[in-house]
Amino acid sequence: MTLHQIRKSLVSVIVPAFNAEKFIGETIESAISQSYPELEIIVVDDGSTDNTVKVVNRFITKDRRVKLVRQENSGVAAARNTGIRQSHGEFIAPLDADDIWYPDKISSQIQVMRNNGPNIGLVYTWIARIDAQSRLIGLGTTARYEGDVFAELFIGNIVGCGSSALIRRKCIEPIGGYVQEFYSQNAQGCEDWDLNLRISEQFDFAVVRKILVGYRQIPNSMSRDYKQMKRSHDLVISRIRSQHLEISNRLLNWSNSFYNLYLQQISS
Repeated sequence: MTLHQIRKSLVSVIVPAFNAEKFIGETIESAISQSYPELEIIVVDDGSTDNTVKVVNRFITKDRRVKLVRQENSGVAAARNTGIRQSHGEFIAPLDADDIWYPDKISSQIQVMRNNGPNIGLVYTWIARIDAQSRLIGLGTTARYEGDVFAELFIGNIVGCGSSALIRRKCIEPIGGYVQEFYSQNAQGCEDWDLNLRISEQFDFAVVRKILVGYRQIPNSMSRDYKQMKRSHDLVISRIRSQHLEISNRLLNWSNSFYNLYLQQISS
């Protein structure tokens, strides 16, 4: 295999981390244990004040694929963008610092990417909800939508969570990456959905119909800050409606209803 072929097959795993010492070790372990070996794992420490960096450094000493980038606290979107700028892979795989991947997650997505042609911009998987001990507490997204999924994605985040997607780099760079302004508006939480919507405007999606992500649900996680999540959702809706005047009130009502249902589910 030539150097060019190796670089083309590289997957850049981007892990934003803020005070993540409790789970970051298990998260990184799930990445380095992937059956697909051609990875670089970039952890972006977003101004942590706990032992996050110490935990990450332990992995750096035993696996050369793990790298650490540090920045002042700027929010999850800025951390993801920093990681993407520091990365080299043809594919970008976001992984939140408290989620886990099951071993065949990346290999399954790469196979779908290769089998379905260059217009597939994003491959997502099914997800499970897990608790602080990584025990299954429920199913997350098990959507089956493929191809042009913009309408379905607008109604509800079929990708499920920030750790599900495998994305072609060429889809991210032209649209400027994740929107960082949500952080200053105390409206974090829907940055991944916003990015996926912008990708879906230009590229097709595909799905691996297997549960390959453990989406952790804990009381102090961002996904449990319902007011902030709702503000984030409303900002995304406002942007989409301003750019897509064809969206009907019916679709808007469905989107709001599905999001409210999602908030109820993660609170149970």
